Amino acid sequence: MSKKNKKKRVDVVYSTNPDYEYDYEDDGVEETLPPEEQNLKVRIEKKGRGGKTAVVVKGFIGSEDDLKDLAKTIKTKCGTGGSAKDGEIIIQGEMRNKVLEVLQKEGYNAKQAGG
Repeated sequence: MSKKNKKKRVDVVYSTNPDYEYDYEDDGVEETLPPEEQNLKVRIEKKGRGGKTAVVVKGFIGSEDDLKDLAKTIKTKCGTGGSAKDGEIIIQGEMRNKVLEVLQKEGYNAKQAGG
């Protein structure tokens, strides 16, 4: 399939006219807010992780690439593994305070959530 056919068509009309052009939805690229405007929540979770502890950072507003860059920065400074997907950053281990410290040094408004 061509790239054109993979996009979502708006008001699909089937026409026998070979010159007919479909209208396509614009996949708006989400703009990343500057760090001082981000309100991130940092919490510790065990649920659904086989009893292992992980730090989850929620509330990031921006592109997937910027989310992955931030996750890489956190993972590097904490010296641990993790992932970034679905608008969340998951860091392995119980290092909520260190993650908070890294985020605040980077200029983000990060707060501890949960107990």
